[in-house]
Amino acid sequence: MSELDPLYVTIGMFGAMFIMLLAGAPLAWSLLSVGVVFAYSLWGTGGLELLTISSFDAMDNFLLVALPMFIFMGLMLERSGITDDLFEMMNKLMGQIPGGLGIGTVIICALIAAMAGVSGAATVSLGVIALPSMLKRGYDKKLVTGTIMAGGALGFLIPPSVLMILYAFLARESVGKLFAAGLVPGLMLAGIYILYILIRSRINPSLAPPMPMEQRISGIEKLKSLKALILPGALITTVLYCIIAGVTAPSEASAIGAFGSIVCAAIYRTLTWKMLRDVLLSTTRLMGMLIWITIAAIFFSKVYIGLDAGFLLQDIIDDAELSPMWVIIMMLACYFVLGMFLDDFAIVFITVPLFVPIVESLGFDTVWFAVLFIVSMQSAYLTPPFGYNLFYMRSVAPPEITIYDLYKAAIPFILLQTIGLGLLIAFPQIALWLPGVLYGP
Repeated sequence: MSELDPLYVTIGMFGAMFIMLLAGAPLAWSLLSVGVVFAYSLWGTGGLELLTISSFDAMDNFLLVALPMFIFMGLMLERSGITDDLFEMMNKLMGQIPGGLGIGTVIICALIAAMAGVSGAATVSLGVIALPSMLKRGYDKKLVTGTIMAGGALGFLIPPSVLMILYAFLARESVGKLFAAGLVPGLMLAGIYILYILIRSRINPSLAPPMPMEQRISGIEKLKSLKALILPGALITTVLYCIIAGVTAPSEASAIGAFGSIVCAAIYRTLTWKMLRDVLLSTTRLMGMLIWITIAAIFFSKVYIGLDAGFLLQDIIDDAELSPMWVIIMMLACYFVLGMFLDDFAIVFITVPLFVPIVESLGFDTVWFAVLFIVSMQSAYLTPPFGYNLFYMRSVAPPEITIYDLYKAAIPFILLQTIGLGLLIAFPQIALWLPGVLYGP
């Protein structure tokens, strides 16, 4: 098998996989089918033993227990009515300043990111709740939709992030370190969005007009509105503290979060058997998809590496004599392009086993690279023509907002994300400072 050219192996396996994806086949079956065909053709029935080994490898990792718990927590909180109360709180606190609701939307997106761990939750929730309210107040439709889409993408970066857990599983990294590394960059990006909204609304107040005088409330009412933060704030703080401070393992903290989300829904009086059943079914469906992708991706990578093709990228880099930083930039560009066509789960399973060893060999910190990867995914989810958050927003936006409006709305925020990515490349300590403080160098 060593006589096979790694380049032909790469073209054959990845080419066949992408052809199946373009034909509409699910990612798990694309990876599994290509892996089975190559393994059986080259090694016979012995090659299929890799599939059994891959299944055990995927299941023999306690870290994956955290995934269904965090997904359950996010879905439960999303349906409990907390998002409605948070938006109403921001409306009372910040509605009187130009761009106030836009700023509040970014803050709520950050909070939902910390509750849900995925991008689509905040985009869809605030598309339903905040979008009609801001349009009614006279906000510019491109500013509003761009803010919600970019804010929703913070779910990739602000812990607990499901994508970070998958990255940690594949790269054999500490979940706590990744969560700590994502916190400051996530808040930095949220701050960049807020600064942009403030500047634009100051220059042109008609884009984001303040609340009329007759609708403004007293300081006491504003203080009372802060009670909406108590439940989600307590739950988020507890879960993150347990993981980052090392009080519990991520799987145990996720169980605390899942139980806490049920308590929150019960306090909000939205907990019903139907809601619980729907959340459990949605969690099961999503986890079923992830587990199949995990097994198929591990099997695919074992076949690929078993054919001595795993070092192809390293050989190309060595032959091209590229500087280490240019290699990182090329990887990020690859993520950016792939994100226009594939979802985040597909990209992390396909690329992390190939890229992380190269990052390590170049002498870079893989925790820092994880943050760069996540920010690249945020940009890719907003990039026309196939960015996923564009379609999430389109699914809940009124008919007068076209897909072309969403394309235009996304461009300024993609540029802001690129600025954030540039800052992280130039100043790695933005991501590495907090993990260094908590876990040491």
